[in-house]
Amino acid sequence: MNEHTGLPAPSADAAELRGFPRRFARTRRFSLGAPGQFTVSPDGERVLFLRSASGTDPRPLLWLYRGGRELLLADPAGPSYATDREVRLAAWSRDGALWTVRTTGGEPPRRISAAGPVTDPRPSPDGTRIAYVTGGALHLVRADGTDDRRLTPPGTGTVTHGLPDRTTPGSYGPARGHRWSPDGDALLVTRVDSGMVPLHHLADPADPGTPPRTVRRSMAGTPTAGTSLHLYFPDASGGVRHVPVRLPHAAPGREHPPGAWHAPRFAHLLAVEWDTAGPLITLQSRDQRTVWTLAADPATGETVPLDRRHDPHWVDVRPGTPRRTASGVPVLSRTRGDTRALAVGDALTPEGLEVREVVGTVAEEVFFTANEHTDPTEVHVWSHRPGTGFTRLTGTPGVHTAAVGGPVLVLDSRTPDGQRVTVLRDGRPAGRIAVLTEQPPDGPAPRFLVLGARRLHTRLHLPSWHRPGDGRRLPVLLCPYGGPALQVVTRARAWYTAVCQWFAEHGFAVLAADGRGTPGRGIAWQRALLGDRLTPALDDQIDALHAAAGRHDALDLSRVAIRGWSFSGYLAAGAVLRRPDVFHAAVAGAAPADRRLYDAYGEERYLGHPQVQPEGYARSSLRPRSAGPFRPLLLVHGLADDNVLPVHTLRLSAALLAAGHPHAVLPLPGTGHLVTGEETAAPLLRLELDFLTRALGGSPGRADSGAAAAG
Repeated sequence: MNEHTGLPAPSADAAELRGFPRRFARTRRFSLGAPGQFTVSPDGERVLFLRSASGTDPRPLLWLYRGGRELLLADPAGPSYATDREVRLAAWSRDGALWTVRTTGGEPPRRISAAGPVTDPRPSPDGTRIAYVTGGALHLVRADGTDDRRLTPPGTGTVTHGLPDRTTPGSYGPARGHRWSPDGDALLVTRVDSGMVPLHHLADPADPGTPPRTVRRSMAGTPTAGTSLHLYFPDASGGVRHVPVRLPHAAPGREHPPGAWHAPRFAHLLAVEWDTAGPLITLQSRDQRTVWTLAADPATGETVPLDRRHDPHWVDVRPGTPRRTASGVPVLSRTRGDTRALAVGDALTPEGLEVREVVGTVAEEVFFTANEHTDPTEVHVWSHRPGTGFTRLTGTPGVHTAAVGGPVLVLDSRTPDGQRVTVLRDGRPAGRIAVLTEQPPDGPAPRFLVLGARRLHTRLHLPSWHRPGDGRRLPVLLCPYGGPALQVVTRARAWYTAVCQWFAEHGFAVLAADGRGTPGRGIAWQRALLGDRLTPALDDQIDALHAAAGRHDALDLSRVAIRGWSFSGYLAAGAVLRRPDVFHAAVAGAAPADRRLYDAYGEERYLGHPQVQPEGYARSSLRPRSAGPFRPLLLVHGLADDNVLPVHTLRLSAALLAAGHPHAVLPLPGTGHLVTGEETAAPLLRLELDFLTRALGGSPGRADSGAAAAG
């Protein structure tokens, strides 16, 4: 018997169960060895990608796929890379050093001398020069390592040139801070001044001799960084011509006081592109209700609006837009009914199709990913071609994305069988790129259910040894995410499905549900969290729980736990604080408990300005109940977390203590927002299992399977 749950010991291999936490940590959630960051040359002859050497090797290696064969170009490479237009030269930074390699083969990687530690190196379109950032300034160096010179003014403590705004942990805005013109004669450079952004200090109590690390973070209602755009034209003699880009309505970055919350002033730089027709710039107002897309004249810096959008709640811009086809046809985000749509010129995506991302264009063909509005569990690759219209390119159930170049499409597919990367030429399979990840243990397939009046997509994991109708009741463990960044119920095998099954093998019925606020279900689905980020998301978890128990009588509603990290950690803590009548225990990791102390962009989208609409923050922030019942709660937080700052857990713990709510706090010294260290991630998973089984009434001791022992 399992002494924690009172159920038979799992029939799955005991050694495999004991070893799972260690494998989970050692493989970085089974992600090492997965190919990614694909770049396809315009002629389709070369595909570059990053992949480690095995499922346990963390070093990123740069590979070339050509003619059906894989060639190792750099061991190791950096965590990212950039190429010239023809994908013949690749550049990256590793430990602050600048490296390049030719994809034509025959030459080893070359270290290029630079003026200082290098960030974000990017070759010119013809591959003769490389732009990079050091000391907050953008530099240029020839690809042979000569003629290094500073292009922009030097950086200061708060001003950088050539880097994106990094003062918000949210995922909005351009990932790059400098772009070459198509002919390589100029660069469009972002200047960021973070001087107005609040400064925060992260100290590690486990290492009191080390000074605190300082980070600037724009929290809800606080000033954002000042961002402007500048054109630089280097000449052959070493001179530089500078042209500032003239952005309308005071441009991004000005302080936005509460009294001017809905003023049409732009505070967010959402996207920057530069194609043969010139720069495209997308700006958004601080209240996120207004978005303009501008065309810039590179000679003068003057801008004119190409597209204006307004929405009474917020304007959503799909990743990869706006852009233009080779002939200049605009590709823009739109809405159609309740779905996020895509406009290619006058053509609009079909009704009921929820567009996720534009992944590329080739001549006049546009490639994007989307799902049917009624089924967010499958994401497919689509294209639009003049004369043909919109066509779905993938059919296998799963989550698909792609990279394109010339006649080649690299299809990256995550299915119930795992990841597969297929190279298609002219629409026909031409080869595969190897996936070297370690595979999670095999287990019974989860049951996909659509539950309740809101048709909640859910995934139910039961122990492999469970037999329906045997009369045994299983404690229930909810493993949601629940936020706008992630779905956990898809037709794809992923690390979180493996973790759910591992918990199931120890005697739990594990339920994952994607409720309101998660991607893929349309505009109203995500906007259901306006003014309250917690209640609708929590209600959907409860509805899914009760509906699942109505279908499977083995689920014991008198023993219900919930676990999560980041948004789902917030959801887990909120579950036992708000609904102790339903939930009996929780593990909450890195929970953003006070929404005023998190990312300005994300919080203001849903809750507005905290001084203008404080009631939304009051509803959404976690507060302990003044009276019981008190449910067991374990709070976990990395002390080096610069995304969800440790202050969230520390203040929540203090409030729980003052309210007399028993709880436990597990600080993780030296750990950031993602727990990746093998000596932390593996024990943490086992500790969660032990805490939850004891909290739900298990007796002391460890399971017969040995899962609580060191693995």
